[in-house]
Amino acid sequence: MRNKVSVIGSGHVGATTALHVAQKELADVALVDIIEGMPQGKALDLLEAGPVEGYDSRLAGSNSYESTANSDIVVITAGLPRKPGMSRDDLLLKNAGIVKQVTENVAKYSPEAILIVVSNPLDAMCQVAKHVSGFPRQRVLGMAGVLDSARFRTFIAQELKVSVESTHAFVLGGHGDTMVPLARYSTVAGIPITELISKDRLEAIIQRTRDGGAEVVKLLKEGSAYYAPAVSVVEMVESILKDKKKILPCAVYLEGEYGISNLFVGVPAKLGRGGMEEVLQINLTTDEKAQLQKSAASVQELTQVLMQNGYLK
Repeated sequence: MRNKVSVIGSGHVGATTALHVAQKELADVALVDIIEGMPQGKALDLLEAGPVEGYDSRLAGSNSYESTANSDIVVITAGLPRKPGMSRDDLLLKNAGIVKQVTENVAKYSPEAILIVVSNPLDAMCQVAKHVSGFPRQRVLGMAGVLDSARFRTFIAQELKVSVESTHAFVLGGHGDTMVPLARYSTVAGIPITELISKDRLEAIIQRTRDGGAEVVKLLKEGSAYYAPAVSVVEMVESILKDKKKILPCAVYLEGEYGISNLFVGVPAKLGRGGMEEVLQINLTTDEKAQLQKSAASVQELTQVLMQNGYLK
């Protein structure tokens, strides 16, 4: 029996996610959107690419959540995109309503699914998804750290003129301006980048990583990043469905790890068939701990707003 992945939202991120899931033949894909004809057309287009690309994954589009029944994984990309000058936080209440409705429906038809949230502001939307679904923390994840780390790795590789495949990086914390790129744990062929890049240049690279999403938005002028976010989701999907148990930085509901409780914050986690199977706790310096706590505090502020508006208890 084939795996099944449902992607809610057939915009750029959703459709690109569906493409890569199909290309890797990880699962059959159900693409869902509220716009009539849009998911059907994109799914048919992707299906017709199969003979050329050599994949046999089945894809179908729908405006109904019934098509998502019995999904192994549900990827939630639905929501309003950022516009130039708009912060992720500006999207909070608008997207909370969308994610609430989406989660109610997917949980109804796939009560055993693993949810991967992409909608922004991501950490806060994870809180909504977990609260509404009632799923255990192992089955509600946020795609953030994989993307942020990929951006960090890109800039490291450009700086040192090396292959991106030789780079490894970790970014912790919330998906936004307060994220914590950990230079000390980031390496090139096992060599810490702190030994290869000057402090000034490293600080500039870290800041560019924090501004990574905004930089793309500014250049596009309309819409936001989707190629890198989509493949970041797919790396998580692949680790789960293939039970690869990759250690990936993603938004996880913490229950005391790193001194943080009842919040989704980006940390390194082991992803396998059960979803989030383990949170890895790494030693942090006093400064790194302070940065992570600051990032968690910014997520907490968003959850307070959600509580005040009835999205959380």
